[in-house]
Amino acid sequence: MAAPAQKIVLSGYYGFRNSGDEAVLQSILIALKRQSEAAGISIEPVVLSIDPEWTSATYGVEAVHRMKLAEVRRAIGESSGLISGGGSLLQDVTSGKSIPYYLGVIKIAQWMGKPTFIYAQGIGPVQRKLFHPMIKSVFRKCTYVSVRDEQSRELLVSMGLRQGDVQVVPDPVMGLTLPEEMAPGRELKGQPVADSGGDTGLERPDLPIIGVSVRYWEKDRRELDAIAEGLRQVCRTLPVHLRFLPFHLPSDTEASKYCIDKLGNITENGSAISLSEEADHPQTMLREVGACSVLLGMRLHSLIYAAGRRVPLIGISYDPKIDHFLSRIDSRPVGTTASLDSEILAGEIVTLLKDEAAWREQREIPIDALIHEAEAPARRIVEYLSHKG
Repeated sequence: MAAPAQKIVLSGYYGFRNSGDEAVLQSILIALKRQSEAAGISIEPVVLSIDPEWTSATYGVEAVHRMKLAEVRRAIGESSGLISGGGSLLQDVTSGKSIPYYLGVIKIAQWMGKPTFIYAQGIGPVQRKLFHPMIKSVFRKCTYVSVRDEQSRELLVSMGLRQGDVQVVPDPVMGLTLPEEMAPGRELKGQPVADSGGDTGLERPDLPIIGVSVRYWEKDRRELDAIAEGLRQVCRTLPVHLRFLPFHLPSDTEASKYCIDKLGNITENGSAISLSEEADHPQTMLREVGACSVLLGMRLHSLIYAAGRRVPLIGISYDPKIDHFLSRIDSRPVGTTASLDSEILAGEIVTLLKDEAAWREQREIPIDALIHEAEAPARRIVEYLSHKG
């Protein structure tokens, strides 16, 4: 007789349709499915989402409203444990409410006697020192803690956790695959992913595609102005297709349109420009990125997508997490949002377009290593649940 399925609750920034965080969720779901099948156990994820109906329809999993305490408590009470992560959940830069919320969800599970797992999180920045003892108290009671970079581990150690109790692993999105790349029978249920086959609908499919992921950051938009100028210089050098890829809707769409307006008419020498507005599923966006010749990205997960698809990438830093990821694939930012030279940016793009193969060859080993280790947290969690069962 087969053992009953074990429910596991997933807590994160889910249901907001931020492509990066949705990619984290999709990657964790895929990893849990792969690892549980390999171990011969059944796991049923339950996702805490701001839009449970959309999350359930998109991923084919059970979902409950993350802000309805009774539903959250019931889901955790019926589960075999709680996963918190990944992404940058425990930081107080975008909001002072994030840390109390995510720690509170973990604490509820711990009060109920459930094992809690921190899944490849990026910790910090944590500017309010009052949060340090709170994080330490909750994390010390976790069954397993993993973070996505060494700097996150160092921050937790500075708060009082032991270095050996915190595992450094890649961002889970490094393990994200397309549906056709998954083994038969392992596909996740949910909405089908449109198969563009790399066709972006261009009248000039021969043009090299430069994927562009931008976001608002500096108040005076200096970074977007510099990006637009750099792209305009590229278009003067050779004809290209600029494909803007918004990762966080609707704000990234607005930032993309700002750049497009700044670019003006770039079609005189045969260049083209377009905006992706329908890639609301992580694997659809992954396919978009995979069709690019070069990816210019501000969003962390645009860079991770590119690395995973072996697309030469150029990162612009607005947060230490960008620098941390780039360093793991032997790269560095082309500049920061506060200081970005459009000529240097244009030169980097043209160089990569001329020799994509060299970029891939130089980074094949570190990228392969990150992809291989991306499911390490899922393996640990499944091992724990297997022995517990």
